Amino acid sequence: MLESDVILVKQLNLGKEPINKLLITFAVPCVISMLINSVYNIVDQIFIGKGVGTVGNAATNVIFPLVLIFGAIASLLGNGTSANLSLRLGEGKNAEAKKALGSSITVIFVVSLLVGILSYIFLPQLVTLFGSTESVYPYALSYGKIIALGAPFVIIYSALSSIIRADGSPKYSMIMLVIGAIINIILDPIFIFTLDMGVRGGAIATVIGQVVSCVMAVLYLFHMKSIKLKRKDLIPNSSIFRVMGLGLSSFITQMTVLVLFVFMNNMLTGLGASTKFGADIPLSVYGIISKVNSLYISTILGIAIGAQPIIGFNYGAGNRKRVQEILRKVLFVNVCVGIFFNVLFILFPQELVSFFITKSDANYELFMDFSVLTCRSFMMIMGLNALEITTSIVVQSLGNVFKATMVSFARQIILFIPIACLFAFVFHFGIYGVLYAGPVADILCFFFCIYIFCSEYRKLSVVPKTMDLRQTKQEHSYSGPHFVVTISREYGSGGRYVGQLLANELGVPFYDKELISLSAKESGLSSSYVAEIDEKNTQAKFESNNDDRLFMAETKVIQKLAKKESCVIVGRCADYILKDEKDVVKVFLYSDDSSKVNRVIKYYGVLPENAFKKVKKMNRERAKHYKFYTNRNWDHRSNYDLMIHVDILGVEETAQQLSQYIKNRFQ
Repeated sequence: MLESDVILVKQLNLGKEPINKLLITFAVPCVISMLINSVYNIVDQIFIGKGVGTVGNAATNVIFPLVLIFGAIASLLGNGTSANLSLRLGEGKNAEAKKALGSSITVIFVVSLLVGILSYIFLPQLVTLFGSTESVYPYALSYGKIIALGAPFVIIYSALSSIIRADGSPKYSMIMLVIGAIINIILDPIFIFTLDMGVRGGAIATVIGQVVSCVMAVLYLFHMKSIKLKRKDLIPNSSIFRVMGLGLSSFITQMTVLVLFVFMNNMLTGLGASTKFGADIPLSVYGIISKVNSLYISTILGIAIGAQPIIGFNYGAGNRKRVQEILRKVLFVNVCVGIFFNVLFILFPQELVSFFITKSDANYELFMDFSVLTCRSFMMIMGLNALEITTSIVVQSLGNVFKATMVSFARQIILFIPIACLFAFVFHFGIYGVLYAGPVADILCFFFCIYIFCSEYRKLSVVPKTMDLRQTKQEHSYSGPHFVVTISREYGSGGRYVGQLLANELGVPFYDKELISLSAKESGLSSSYVAEIDEKNTQAKFESNNDDRLFMAETKVIQKLAKKESCVIVGRCADYILKDEKDVVKVFLYSDDSSKVNRVIKYYGVLPENAFKKVKKMNRERAKHYKFYTNRNWDHRSNYDLMIHVDILGVEETAQQLSQYIKNRFQ
């Protein structure tokens, strides 16, 4: 099978394969990939907690906002590029997809280097900003310097992993991250315990794993399925702004988590200092709870982001009912995941955090007490977040950046921070007010997201106005020998009307616009979308995968119809598709320019001043279409059994003469 056929099969699957199968194929590897990203940080936290203690855990928590910045930038460019790629491929706009992809890859590499350099230079100031206490500061600085050096690698592989999934290789993306995680897990105990490198050892192990994943991601770019990049495609262009617009929701989602993290670090250390827990324990516990919670967030995000290529492609192809079905299933699964993790945090808080601290630690009892308090207050109804995250991603997949951005802002920025400040300082609840602000914000955000999700879902039920695809009922009385008549015709020659009259005279089915719904079903594209590109009939569409999909679908439909029944088929290169069949009559109908002009003015409503230009353009494009798919000249006599000048006999008499010819030939 040719590579182009592999691409086509992939796209046909997105439009036709069972949704459950597609979600498993795309979402499961994505979930695993997202979980592996979380494991990077959790593994460090576990080994550092066991080897260094509470201050070590607190140090990784202080640096975690830096990791969130890296992830946010990777999401801005990676998720934006993957969403744009899926939408453009779904619309059949391959040239636009290629241009945007090349531009994005260049920007990803440049931005990742700049972020790494700036992070390293300003790390001391960032550590203080992120809420470090005096005792934690040297550990955070030591850990953070190495993490900053790894910034280019983590941004590049994270961004490219989204693109790789959208290209139809979710398993490669998963394997790429699994290998990096395994390397990290193996090296962590060696560097932290055997070589006694402490927090620095954990950071080095993490960066080495990230370098390996990054190399694998870059190598994939030379073997992409949907698009083959050339050096000239890597020049940045204005398409990057659309890409960043589509990725803005993901970026803001992670940046709001960053803001929340920095806010919580500073609030917990400041307010915790006046409690029995002190400043370091709340800082350490919040970091651990957040890392464990990242397993839940990663699962939800993985399912939603994994569904992005499916949602984007079907939305771009006009399969709105199919998009609705995908949204229902994604939301249902994510809600179930949310309930599971919510129960886990409420019932087993001590078990969840026991991996990160030894019983010999001097702060063990207070550490456990604050862990239970956090799980059963701040995380009380965390399962409701499933709707917020799902809504943000799917709305982004549908191209509504503003609403997706508002959803991302809602919980952390608009709701939680003001409520936490109100409870802590106005109502004087202190650190407990900050913790209980969490479930209050979750409830309010839940109702807001219900409204957004439902409004977007209802919009998908509104079918765009398109041409009327209803078929006129025909009486099919023919019962003689099998035959098929294919009619190729100049625009304005009256060929379609000749075909209808001929089919009625012979008592056989007539297929022209009737092929739209049949081809839509075969291709996985919606009828409205097929009708749209069928009407456009421009050269640009011949360069797109969707036109190839449509032509292959029409080919299969025409071949099936030709075997099934006697019929008359107009256009669609049917003469070429059935060129090897013995019982096919291939007809070409043409007319004088003046007759064609008069006909399109009278029957097609074309303005007189535009009629001649319209006739010339349409016939030129029909010739190009035919040449593109057959490598033959559209109006050459060797392609046909009969070439008839319609003006000589007129439309009705031409149909009568063709009918008589068919009857005589096939008895």
